Amino acid sequence: MKTEILAPAGGEQSAYTALLAGADAVYLGLTEFSAREGAENFDAAALARTARFAHLLNAKVYVCLNTLVKDGETERFFACALDAWNAGADAILMQDMFLGRELKRAYPEIVLHLSTQAGCCNLDGALLAKEYGFSRVVLARETPLAEIGRIAVEIETEVFVQGALCTCFSGQCYFSSFAGNHSGNRGRCKQPCRKKYTVDRAGFERAAYALSTSDLCVGTRVRELIGAGVVSLKIEGRLRRGEYVASAVKYYRALLGGGDGVSEFSDLKRAYNRGDYTRGLAFGQEENFLSRNVQGHLGERVGVIASSGGKLFCRSGYRGSAGDGFKILRGGEEIGGAAFAGACKGGFYLSTRARLLAGDEVRLTTDAEGGKRLLTPATARELSVRVRICADEYPVAECEGFRCTGEKPAAAALRAPLGEEEIAACFRKTDGAPFLPRIVAETENAFFAKSDLNAFRRKFYRELAEYLAPSRAPLEEQKIEASVSPVGGKLTAVITADPDGADADVVIYKPRDYRKIEPPARGGEKFLWLPPLLSAEDERLVAAARERFDGFYCDGYYGIALAKKYGKPLFAGAGFNLTNRYAVAGVKRAGAKYFTLSAELSLREQNALAAEGGFALSSGDIKVMELCYCPFSRACGTCDRRDLYTLTDEEGRRFPMRRYRVSGDCRFELFNCSPLQTTRGTASALIDDTTRGGATGCATRGHTDRSML
Repeated sequence: MKTEILAPAGGEQSAYTALLAGADAVYLGLTEFSAREGAENFDAAALARTARFAHLLNAKVYVCLNTLVKDGETERFFACALDAWNAGADAILMQDMFLGRELKRAYPEIVLHLSTQAGCCNLDGALLAKEYGFSRVVLARETPLAEIGRIAVEIETEVFVQGALCTCFSGQCYFSSFAGNHSGNRGRCKQPCRKKYTVDRAGFERAAYALSTSDLCVGTRVRELIGAGVVSLKIEGRLRRGEYVASAVKYYRALLGGGDGVSEFSDLKRAYNRGDYTRGLAFGQEENFLSRNVQGHLGERVGVIASSGGKLFCRSGYRGSAGDGFKILRGGEEIGGAAFAGACKGGFYLSTRARLLAGDEVRLTTDAEGGKRLLTPATARELSVRVRICADEYPVAECEGFRCTGEKPAAAALRAPLGEEEIAACFRKTDGAPFLPRIVAETENAFFAKSDLNAFRRKFYRELAEYLAPSRAPLEEQKIEASVSPVGGKLTAVITADPDGADADVVIYKPRDYRKIEPPARGGEKFLWLPPLLSAEDERLVAAARERFDGFYCDGYYGIALAKKYGKPLFAGAGFNLTNRYAVAGVKRAGAKYFTLSAELSLREQNALAAEGGFALSSGDIKVMELCYCPFSRACGTCDRRDLYTLTDEEGRRFPMRRYRVSGDCRFELFNCSPLQTTRGTASALIDDTTRGGATGCATRGHTDRSML
């Protein structure tokens, strides 16, 4: 299968830019249920136009309906999916695997891709997606290369290769939701991870962008992904400019074509570059995984500040041009911006308010001339078009088996008959269609008004586009239903990292080190907590300890398949993001003994979904992030190996950060600055005692009174 370069499209023009730059497919969101609500996004008419444009270039369009869907929104969600398919979408991306299963049952023709928001990271999760009717999985960005290879054998895989990285494991971030009631799972993330924090560990006390990841750029290692069987190389960036999208597409197109991509990489860095890039976690954590000093666009280094004749200038081989923008760094930290102010011998002058010093680093963040070049189309569909316009005949135009006849005949010319070049010049204008036509014109003593010639051309290209990329026969709307019977839950479950356990009906044990797992000494049923990211190596540790526990508590869809594999009851955790009756009915049908409702729902919404076995987080810690990397840049030699750290923001709020270890490197969990204390509802009560009171702020009611926006 051909390797696909998949580009982001925040709006219609961005989609055209990506496709004309050489993308094999674009992904985009509608005005509803898009995980990038801040993008321009698409209505049905814009989607139909974009799909036609893409199909004319033999490219595809994937529509993202990848937010969480609340119970009162499911009917509208299914309608949006159907409308998107009927408008020409080639696949629908979804986060909720259970909604996807129902959509596929109702409309077998619809192609489903599982969004990265679903957190698919291992073979068990991928096989479940395949069973539920998904034809492709967009893997979690944290998925190791070895795991990618195992998954690619069973199902199409799509992997991010370029763009911004979420610091939290895909689909499990609630930081923005609990910090300001703007849910990332609803496309409204306010990115609190991009702010400054201090950490109570030696060497990390200074305020820095402690959670802000560098941008991903897999670069030449993309060949390893292709070797592992990846079919789609995904570029992040629905909120970024067209120059960035074009440069990213052209860079990976150059690499796939066997080139070194050096000049294209330079364009890419100038278009957008946070942290001088990281190759991500698929290949293991690199030292520059986090961009601790500079949060935004770094651009490309082009020179340093020098002095000549008492004047400061940028010594550089880059000549610069009007409209260029720069960022000035000193000691790795930004001190200000600058603009091009004229060329000089050995470089160029800068206009800036910053007090420059010799040796300051100058980085190009806006390349005015390069931006224009990037937006120049690089591809089009080549066509051979034959046009015949002769006196007393209806005009005819033909292309690739298609024949178009004009609506009125040409008259005989009394003087200055229509010329072949005049016809050809007219038909070289393709009215926005992505065509590169070679025109063969034939005419004989014809008079044809210019307005009639233009009208005939427009008719020809409009009908040719329909012929080459015909509209899809619409699917008829089907009724999709599910029901939930709320019951009163009387159980109490406690999540704890204390090996002594807790006096509760269900004790969910979170080991500090999965290489040394022992069940807690107290409590009723004992479930082993499984993290969202579980590799094959991690699974071996879990399998070895399974007989000592009554079941698994899992924060990922893969837990359904894993529990069945080992014959263990499943407690579906908060990471399942259960927000509607289809999800609740689906997880119960999948065999879960217990399940946890989304903590982003109000108490009223939770009560309506509290079926038998249902739990809701009622008090204690609120986990807001799962970090599958070391926030201390893997400085293992100087690590104090504490179990608990504190992340403090600029307002003095303190967020507990817990360290634990599975088979490989350490991972970390971040908890809200304030513990949860709510009124107990219909569902059974789940108490999170992971940090044993690590959160110090006043208690919060969370989303009890107001669900996620």
